Amino acid sequence: MPISYTSAEEALAIVQSGHRVFLHGSAATPLFLINALAAQAHRLENVELTAVSTLGPMPLAKPEFRGKFYFNSLFVSDNIRECVNDSGGEYIPIFLSEISKLFERDVLPLDVAFIHVSPPDQHGYCSLGTSVDVAKAAAKHAKKIIAQVNPNMPRTHGDGFIHIREFDAAVMCDDALPQVRYSDRISDAEKTIGKLIAGLVEDRSTLQMGIGAIPDAVLQSLGHCKDLGIHTEMFSDGVIDLLQKGVITNAYKKKHPGKVVSAFAIGTDILYKAIHDNPAFAFLEASYVNDTRVIRTNPKVVAINSAIEIDLTGQVCADSIGTYQYSGVGGQMDFIRGASLSDHGKPILALTSATKKGESKIVPFLKQGAGVVSTRAHVHYVVTEYGVANLYGKNLHQRALALMGIAHPNHRDSLEQQIIKRFGSNHYFLH
Repeated sequence: MPISYTSAEEALAIVQSGHRVFLHGSAATPLFLINALAAQAHRLENVELTAVSTLGPMPLAKPEFRGKFYFNSLFVSDNIRECVNDSGGEYIPIFLSEISKLFERDVLPLDVAFIHVSPPDQHGYCSLGTSVDVAKAAAKHAKKIIAQVNPNMPRTHGDGFIHIREFDAAVMCDDALPQVRYSDRISDAEKTIGKLIAGLVEDRSTLQMGIGAIPDAVLQSLGHCKDLGIHTEMFSDGVIDLLQKGVITNAYKKKHPGKVVSAFAIGTDILYKAIHDNPAFAFLEASYVNDTRVIRTNPKVVAINSAIEIDLTGQVCADSIGTYQYSGVGGQMDFIRGASLSDHGKPILALTSATKKGESKIVPFLKQGAGVVSTRAHVHYVVTEYGVANLYGKNLHQRALALMGIAHPNHRDSLEQQIIKRFGSNHYFLH
């Protein structure tokens, strides 16, 4: 079915001062439209931008556009971090599983949605490609849709199809998708953490991985496993390798057996080519993928997520450094809880023991202003390069001692003094 294309300048005439505009995210970030919108800044005032994670250059976040564009963001990516922590934006704390409700219930009514899609098939359907997550709901509830149509966007199976008749304007581009290779960023400590977590993964487990180097380090260490499944909010290249080796079969999942289920994917062309028109992958809405009722249905769910710091009672800060907003809540709590409710599930928080400056990430108290993403009641396994601490069923004193045991050796003495100060020195009943 033919589609009528227009120039970016003509399409963006839809955007007016005071509008709230949704930006498609992750590897589907519509950079062509974003750059074109920056060129029209002279005619606009107070355009609110909302998105989850975005990749690539973000000219709209530049200081010279203050007053023109404002980020009211659902996640803080690197390309808008300074803007959001300055006068150019704010952050909305919310679970990834609930973001769609903001659009559905007009809590954040959308005037325009920028989406990045594959070319239409013979029936007129385009695919949201690498990122269905909350984009499907945004497109459904926005008053207007501007589509960036790109032959490099994979056509993915699942919830992400949208017909060209839904578009108010369509712009063609031929841009490469953002490339992220997490395996290039894995440190020696993260490799050790990956091996330790892999030791907790049993055959026929269902995996969820967060973003970053540690999940890929885990995937590289899972060659010994059999019949693993994937039900995750996101994945990267590491999953493709295990699929090709037959380690991931998805054979024993209760939900969508035989398929990798995800809300979005970020990686390289290896990944983007693998998911193109491939029915082994189901890209579904985050409101479903991250629903704890769905997650818990699968057996042996192993949820692997990261943290910025964790206090001695198990409180996890994963989205800020003190009051400095670093990322967002995302789907960590959705999957930590879902895994804990799964039959023989294992919720895992992973972090290197110290920062690059040598400061301990296991601390007596979270920094002032830090956000608690996962509460101490939700945390089970904590893994650093120095070992595994299982906090489940342990009292506060026992938790503190277990976490001290996996802290960096340079900080254990000071942590022990804090433990004694808080709980006393009687350890005999804590075994």
